[in-house]
Amino acid sequence: MILITGGARSGKSRLAERLAQRDKGPVLYIATSQVTDPEMAARVAEHRKQRPAHWLTWEGHRDCDRAILSHAQDVSAVLLECVTTLITNLLFDRAGDAPAEQMDFTAIEQHIAEQIERLLAACAEVPCPVILVTNELGMGIVPENLLARRFRDIAGRINQRLAAAATDVWLVVSGIPVHIKGHDERGVAQ
Repeated sequence: MILITGGARSGKSRLAERLAQRDKGPVLYIATSQVTDPEMAARVAEHRKQRPAHWLTWEGHRDCDRAILSHAQDVSAVLLECVTTLITNLLFDRAGDAPAEQMDFTAIEQHIAEQIERLLAACAEVPCPVILVTNELGMGIVPENLLARRFRDIAGRINQRLAAAATDVWLVVSGIPVHIKGHDERGVAQ
């Protein structure tokens, strides 16, 4: 499994797509975004247009492990974008519209962690590379509100778990990929 992390608009997706296309075969693209407003609908439509026609797309945020296990035999790579959005959707699946002060963040994080563990098990089971894209949220200021702070903390712990399990980890900064764990594209250990 390959983990790619970095800030918003840092170039993570470009690197993930390049790594996914190394073998030139079909790619399973797991899109975790949900369309919630016209602006998001336009973003999703643009992303769909930019993907190569021979890629398979699976849209959803629950049970991504099942999507990987059922399609991995037919593709040369799996690209999941993005873990941070996956975490957001799972959080609101569990919390609903409750105010942050009433959310059981321990239960929410346990639910998310269970989904992530199943995802990691699927990544370890399939023969093709699985590339996960996530956002690095811990480099900014401490968020002002409770929900944002708790979300940042959960995402940080999930990212640590993913990085520990990954064979390769990339950090993308201002469009520059920095290989921080594993072997780079030339096979050189980092």
